[in-house]
Amino acid sequence: MTHTRKHRGTEHGRSTTPARHRSGPSARRALRRETPSTVGLLVDAEDFAAMRRYRSFAFDDHTVYLREVEGLLRVFAARGQHTSVALFDPQDYAEFCAGVGLDPDLRESRSRFTAEVAATGATVTYTGQPIDALIPLLVSAAVRRATWEYATMLLADLGDCRDCGQDIGRAAFDRASHLLARLLEAAGPGTHHLVCTTPAKDERLLAVLHTTRGADDGPDGPDRFEPSEGAEFAGVLAVGVALETRGGVVLRTTAPDTRDRVYGWRLVRGSLVPLSAGEVFDAYCTDADTGEPVPPEPDVEYRAGFDLGTDEPEAHH
Repeated sequence: MTHTRKHRGTEHGRSTTPARHRSGPSARRALRRETPSTVGLLVDAEDFAAMRRYRSFAFDDHTVYLREVEGLLRVFAARGQHTSVALFDPQDYAEFCAGVGLDPDLRESRSRFTAEVAATGATVTYTGQPIDALIPLLVSAAVRRATWEYATMLLADLGDCRDCGQDIGRAAFDRASHLLARLLEAAGPGTHHLVCTTPAKDERLLAVLHTTRGADDGPDGPDRFEPSEGAEFAGVLAVGVALETRGGVVLRTTAPDTRDRVYGWRLVRGSLVPLSAGEVFDAYCTDADTGEPVPPEPDVEYRAGFDLGTDEPEAHH
């Protein structure tokens, strides 16, 4: 008599052990850990005070509120949950609720507005920063976003050239992008900090760009920077190109074992014209808002801007 012994849990080579399926509370906890979160933040006391008129808003002290938000962010981070922080603007919130027919004195309305800001506005990813360090990052991101949107609107409203039919805003942006590429090419290896200021119709626009290129990358090596920052910088410069305003660009280069070098250009009729070393010194050592002199930094060389060449797209129409 032959006896065949079956291995436990198998039949004809196939497993008969039931598959494990999570359900109930454990499954929901697993889903929560994989669901990204967005926290709307009231960054200053004035915005906080504006929200206190809603009875459903549970806080009455801004410092306590910030401490509680920081604690919530830490809880999310401890769970391994991706969290972004969005700027909560009470005026925008009231307008949003009026536009879509929501009661602003409901928690659900604040949650929906926060989701809307996360989808269309500026956010900062929480990586464990203290709340005092997170707030300036969020404000800077919001300002950059607003500047980009305003510059884009100005360029879009310029329409087409009456002579050639070309989109003026697009042509200005292409030229600004080319000027930026020439600036970075001529700047060479190092860490570069660029600032562009351009007077516009209602205000002075400002954009900042940080780039790096290693010494081993060679003269044709790539310049590394955030694409969004590059687009914002080119957009602000394009406004000056299109409107032919008298803006300018300052470039500061940092490299190991050498003094920082500062260069400058003025924007004249859609072209970047190099400043002299003295003009660069005056521009860099003057407060842009008050016009008062600012003490020069030690170990910084102020140099004339370098020639960017003439092989550039059409400047204007």
